[in-house]
Amino acid sequence: MPYVQRPDSAQDRTLFDRYIHAYLEQLQARNYAAQTVAFKKMALKSFAQWCAERGIARLNEVTRPVLQRYQRHLYHAQTRGGRPLSAAGQFNRLMAVKGLFKFLTRENLLLYNPASELDLPRLEKRLPKDVLTAEEAELVLSQPDVETPIGVRDRAVLELLYSTGMRRQELVNLERQHIDIARGIVAIRQGKGKKDRFIPIGERALLWLEKYLADVRPQHETTDIHTLLLDETGSKMDPHRISRAVRSYVEKSGVNKQGRCHLFRHTMATLMLENGADIRFIQQMLGHAQLSTTEIYTHVSILKLKQVHTLTHPARLPEGKAESLHETLRARQTGDESGAPTAADVLAALEEEAAEEDAELDGGGLESRP
Repeated sequence: MPYVQRPDSAQDRTLFDRYIHAYLEQLQARNYAAQTVAFKKMALKSFAQWCAERGIARLNEVTRPVLQRYQRHLYHAQTRGGRPLSAAGQFNRLMAVKGLFKFLTRENLLLYNPASELDLPRLEKRLPKDVLTAEEAELVLSQPDVETPIGVRDRAVLELLYSTGMRRQELVNLERQHIDIARGIVAIRQGKGKKDRFIPIGERALLWLEKYLADVRPQHETTDIHTLLLDETGSKMDPHRISRAVRSYVEKSGVNKQGRCHLFRHTMATLMLENGADIRFIQQMLGHAQLSTTEIYTHVSILKLKQVHTLTHPARLPEGKAESLHETLRARQTGDESGAPTAADVLAALEEEAAEEDAELDGGGLESRP
């Protein structure tokens, strides 16, 4: 056997959990992002619970047929919100399991890898279900009660998401020193994939941010002098709470569309593309390192990116500028160059990100579909 079997099932469960912990520690040692490790921990905890419910106490009892049963379980499962688990959600959970068994085999804790030939779900290249129009975006932005401190903070949050298209966790991790108000630039430090990037921010978003910093943040600040956005207790804002707040404002606006933080990321990219922005500028803003198998991206100057943002973002679109910009950038926007991404590539990548965020928000709890 790959390791000494113990007769006590409680000890076996401890051993099961210990190996999962060792795998997660190895990921941390390899400098994986905290969000990635947290998701894999959730996915493996869910897998371990599924095994325990079926009397599978030892990792060496997990065979390929067992993993195929687990894969069918995921296909028929629902999230806590009552939605079927998406193909991307199934894929990501199974990848966590495959990673665990690869680690165990490499460390000689198992003699063979039962997950090595597990067929993963095929991922569809889907476009976003819901994207706001410029008018609908303005309607959602107007929902927070800006006569209250929380309303001012939430308006600043919505404006930041809409203007920059940053990810939810990137918003949470923002520090005051990351905002260059004079130049209208935000520094995203250690974003997804542990990568830094600079992105522009519109003047209106900066005005709301300045109002928050002047009138609201001093009321919430405790010992944290660095974090940009604080909750009422003076702590860094919880990403799940931000998602719930954004969803409530979307519902309150009556736009009859669904979405959370990623809805504004989708909307920013879509509207700027429609207004003539080059796809590669959008790619730079979103922090997508690669949208195809060929390295075709050139370095994008932050000053040029700032200019494109000012000309194409609907919150700052000058009257009569859209058509001239269309003519200037149309050739590159269509993605005609060899191997260049198309608008569909950008939006499909966004949809895959949104599925990951939804899986994280729903947590580890899954229920079997009737």
